[in-house]
Amino acid sequence: MSNLINIETKNINGGLIQTVNARDLHAFLEIGKDFTTWIKNRIKQYGFAENIDFIVFTNSGENPFGGRPAKEYHISLDMAKELSMVERNEKGKQARQYFIECERRVLQPQTLLPTAKELALMVVRAEEEKEQLLLENKSLSTENDCLKNLFKEGMTPTQFSKMLNGVNSQQINHYLAAKNWLYNESKSGNNLRWRVAATARDKYLTEKQNEISPHGANSFISYRPVLLRKGAQRLYDQYLADKLPMKKNWNGLHTHDKTIQIVA
Repeated sequence: MSNLINIETKNINGGLIQTVNARDLHAFLEIGKDFTTWIKNRIKQYGFAENIDFIVFTNSGENPFGGRPAKEYHISLDMAKELSMVERNEKGKQARQYFIECERRVLQPQTLLPTAKELALMVVRAEEEKEQLLLENKSLSTENDCLKNLFKEGMTPTQFSKMLNGVNSQQINHYLAAKNWLYNESKSGNNLRWRVAATARDKYLTEKQNEISPHGANSFISYRPVLLRKGAQRLYDQYLADKLPMKKNWNGLHTHDKTIQIVA
């Protein structure tokens, strides 16, 4: 926004408000009559009050036209807007919009510059956050390396959990059934035929099919739940959060073994 007319802060009736020199406004509006006549007529015509809408002071400088020192009128922006509007011309419209924009900017929240102490605290906090982020990234990198070493394509949940220290691998499928990853296809409570549930299929788990041909009996298809990488990651996260079924004699350490062989 260009500075059409200079704005100054003045004390009017005990309050600091934005004002404009009426002589500057008179010049901008290109009023035909002289300034003194114009301002006195407008004050009388529209009932403006001294020390409420404007203040008057004597210019201490030399009057270029001779005679007594000139009087200066500093008027509030409300008065300036009204004086601009009553001129009913393009200059008046332009000045009024300018004063409205000046008021809007004053009402906007001001951004305070931080003190030296606050700046120092900000630097310390930034360093602490940086160190914390480095630790988290290092931890995540370590976790990803562990998972990379642990997970092999074709692993079942039971095989994967056997590599995690303390996990009760015999209960892992029951745990996954409770999470709606698996379900028991067997109608008999004595047999367990685990199948991958729709909620986890191709997201956390998939299935491998094997045709079984027993001697003297009909062939049938056997299904084996197999972990996907995302499922292994999810299980590993649950392990670190102590949410997997654990053995009673677990020593509390989150360690792992890399010696499990994958059954094709």
